[in-house]
Amino acid sequence: MTLRTTSALRKPTKTKTKPKTSNKTAGKAGKLPEWNLADLYSGIDAPEVARDLERMDADCVAFETDYKGKLAERTAQEDGGGFLAEAVRRYEAIDDLAGRLGSYAGLVHAGDSVDPAISKFYGDVSERLTAASVHLLFFALELNRIDDAVIERALQTPELAHYRPWIEDLRKDKPYQLEDRVEQLFHEKSQSGYTAWNRLFDQTISSLRFRIAGKELAIEPALNLLQDRDGARRKAAAEALAKTLKTNERTFALVTNTLAKDKEISDRWRGFADVADSRHLNNRVERGVVDALVGSVRAACPQLSHRYYRLKAGWFKKKKLAHWDRNAPLPFAATGTIAWPDARNMVLTAYRGFSPEMASIAERFFTDRWIDAPVRPGKAPGAFSHPTTPSAHPYVLMNYQGKPRDVMTLAHELGHGVHQVLAARNGPLMAPTPLTLAETASVFGEMLTFKRLLSETRNAKQRQALLAGKVEDMINTVVRQIAFYSFERAVHTERKNGELTAERIGQLWLSVQGESLGPAIDIRPGYENFWMYIPHFIHSPFYVYAYAFGDCLVNSLYAVYENAQGGFAERYLAMLAAGGTKHYSELLKPFGLDAKDPKFWDGGLSVISGMIDELEEMG
Repeated sequence: MTLRTTSALRKPTKTKTKPKTSNKTAGKAGKLPEWNLADLYSGIDAPEVARDLERMDADCVAFETDYKGKLAERTAQEDGGGFLAEAVRRYEAIDDLAGRLGSYAGLVHAGDSVDPAISKFYGDVSERLTAASVHLLFFALELNRIDDAVIERALQTPELAHYRPWIEDLRKDKPYQLEDRVEQLFHEKSQSGYTAWNRLFDQTISSLRFRIAGKELAIEPALNLLQDRDGARRKAAAEALAKTLKTNERTFALVTNTLAKDKEISDRWRGFADVADSRHLNNRVERGVVDALVGSVRAACPQLSHRYYRLKAGWFKKKKLAHWDRNAPLPFAATGTIAWPDARNMVLTAYRGFSPEMASIAERFFTDRWIDAPVRPGKAPGAFSHPTTPSAHPYVLMNYQGKPRDVMTLAHELGHGVHQVLAARNGPLMAPTPLTLAETASVFGEMLTFKRLLSETRNAKQRQALLAGKVEDMINTVVRQIAFYSFERAVHTERKNGELTAERIGQLWLSVQGESLGPAIDIRPGYENFWMYIPHFIHSPFYVYAYAFGDCLVNSLYAVYENAQGGFAERYLAMLAAGGTKHYSELLKPFGLDAKDPKFWDGGLSVISGMIDELEEMG
């Protein structure tokens, strides 16, 4: 189904009233912005929400009445192209309305997932959208049953030709479609199935508290302490995380087992051969390309993560680092908090140096209140940029705490945001971009910001710290995410033979983490529980390799940019503006890049290796 529901979203803020604890982390970081969701709806009890839900119901029923059972016959007629074009336009309008409703409910929930009224609103809207969209299920199924020759003839009509990329993309799902009533059952049961388990995970994670140095902390500030300068605090945070996660292991193991089984049932019915094939299809990327990426990264671990962590241990005058010191600030790194206005300036300056148009789009996120930055109890951890729908605009959520990594997160999410704004011009059906290319835009935004900061840093030790920080981020994006992917593969594969205990899941976690981190990281007791808090495993199985795909692709893309004579920015923005209208291989052609070449990934990984070479030379 193209129709979006809130299950595709991460989560989202309060409503009419101000969040309970607003701007709690302001302090040295300065006053942090909170998003204005009134561009969607003024509040969860706004009459416009009820009105649009009623309209959604009516439009879906009318669509089914007008088109169900008629597509094949009418499309085969002389005016079939015009008939089908009108049907797709109506479908697209419904998709836009659903995107607005679902996005608002999801964003409100991300801002406070523990408020009972918000949780009820989120659940109610999700159910209404699912119920309404049942009336649309027939459309993609019937459209895909139309003979290829009939579709091709209809596509000669200019109005329908506009939607050719969407129709051709949709027909790639044809081999995995089931008969209508089974599709309807899967769709309706999702509310009491994987969507409900996603909500349980979100609410459990948001409500957890970790006792550290006499304080009860939510997960985001607790995880942030793993980057604290004080080694004792890092250790205390790691131990508190492990203890509380351990206490909740039965819940997390149950959620993981249930969702893995749910996916296995769906995959088996649809005929997917491999546990990750449905994700590859969704990403419009070939399994062999992903396998080549995974193989290249795993083979490169000794030259990347193993070598870097050995270097880092030396900087701390140790042979090994405890796992809680993996992301510890370097002894020679600058101290202090980066104020929000400075972070904004750093990112926008870097974007402007590449493309004034790119900076202009990014600036709107600040001026028009499209960003929610403070840490608040109940707020979703991590960060995301949600595109909402083309008739509106994206929103960025982050938990800004003034760390250098937070600046890179801002650059990352604004990369997504710029991409989403540019792609929105294709309309609701063709704006969405496969995750592989979506992460390319975000990682490229990070790279621009890093390169700008590096060029402006004169102090040798600070350059070393900046370079090391970038290497760490790249290892976290490439090596760590591929380890996550390998872990997911192991869990989903073994789950086919029966339930996994929390202990067994922890063993699988330690196995892949040991391989990826290497001998210079001392994995202490408690780390076996750290798989429990990773939301991607729950919300988007096998999503994680898209980060590594994007990072390696950006390394190659940036090399083209540095050697380009001119016109690169225009070509790059054109690639983003294409949204989902072209396959990634077609979009990369203007840059002379081919991800299907087995050696392609080695080139991207060599950029990271080269940075580690430079760090070794610095001593």
